[in-house]
Formats: sequence, C-alpha cells, structure tokens
Amino acid sequence: MNESAQLIEAAESLAKTVACQTFAHPVSYVYNPLQYAWKPHHRYLETYGNSRKKIVFMGMNPGPWGMAQTGVPFGEVSLVRDWMGIEEPVDIPFPEHPKRPVLGFACEKSEVSGRRLWGLFSERFAKADAFFADHFVLNYCPLVFMEESARNRTPDKLPAPEVAGLFKACDQHLRACIQALQPEWIVGVGGFAQKRAQEALTGIDIRHGKVLHPSPASPAANRGWAEAAVKQLTEQGIW
Repeated sequence: MNESAQLIEAAESLAKTVACQTFAHPVSYVYNPLQYAWKPHHRYLETYGNSRKKIVFMGMNPGPWGMAQTGVPFGEVSLVRDWMGIEEPVDIPFPEHPKRPVLGFACEKSEVSGRRLWGLFSERFAKADAFFADHFVLNYCPLVFMEESARNRTPDKLPAPEVAGLFKACDQHLRACIQALQPEWIVGVGGFAQKRAQEALTGIDIRHGKVLHPSPASPAANRGWAEAAVKQLTEQGIW
C-alpha cells in the first residue's frame, strides 16, 4: 500500500470513529469535514500525500472558513483551488449552524490562518508540487466545534472526559500518518499541536519543531507572521 492509500485509510477510520462521539454544552454544533467534504480531502491526500516527506506541519483542527469549506487543512479557498488545483463538490453538514454555512468552494470568506500559512508556502514554492515534494500539512483533530452563538470552540477548551476518546483516535491517526510519510520533522503549528504531537509520537524516532500559529487572534502573528515563521523554522534547522 503506497503512502497516499495509507493516509486515505487512516482518514476514513478517523472520520468514522469521531462521528460516533458526542459533546456537551456549550458545544452545540459539530462539523466533520472528513465526511461532508470527503471528496476534496481525498483528492488532497491522493495528489499530495503520495510520497515520503521530510517535514510534516500539523495544525489543531479545522477553521470555519478553511478546512470546514474545502476539506483541506488550513484550506483557504483561493489557494486550495488556484495553487493546489483542487476543487471538488462539498456536501452540507447536518445540523448546520445558520451563521456558519458550508458553501464549499463558493465560500467568499477568507480563512486568515490558511491565507497566511499557504500564502507563505506558495510564495516560497511557486508550484504546489515543489512544496509537497518534501512537505505535508495535516490537522490533529478533524472536527469543528461551535457554540450556539456560532463562536468557535477549540479542542484545547473541551473538558478532559470529552476529549479522552477523541484524542485517542486523533493520536492513532497521527501515528498512522507518520508511519506512512516517514518524516524527519513534525512541526506543531502552535503550542497545542506541538504538545499533542509530542505525546502521540512518544517513542517514535522523529524531531519535534514548532511554529507560531497564524491565527488573527494572536497579536504576535498579526505583527508579521510569515517573517516570524521563517525565522523560527530557520533557527530550528527545519528550513
């Protein structure tokens, strides 16, 4: 089984496992893009996960205007469509929050984190194939959590009893991806991702790195994320 087939199998297993889990108030809506946006996600894995990598970047979970729309981690619509060349039909999650509609590749809102992350990669590598020759990007958790107000709720804010089963499934998925891709580095995009990678990959021969999260909620990221990220990656010997 080649690398992309292993990634696809791991994603299918994760999608089914997390779909069976429930979350209590204040979480009111849960989106699973590995289900309703499976077509573009499958194409992403099939097209760009088909070889071993040197560096794997890992984010926390999907953003409402990124992977929630395109099925691709940090999936800013324009960069997924125009730089990666991926555009596939996306279904509608049920139930769908009226303030967080899934429009797929017709979504006109920008995912700032994705615009910054993929924007840096696309500036450094004119062609997506050049980036994906040695790099890959995935998320630790595949689910989007929203409160009744439509406020995003990240996995690190969920109570321990709820995340026990979720993190177990996510850890297993991450290990399967690392086994398939055999990278030298796993780079956490933000502190949460780095911590989860360190715990999930204990005992595995891999180097751990970290890069500032590109979220607009981060004052440091808003002061020039791309420059800060390149500096971090260079200082750690990743780039």
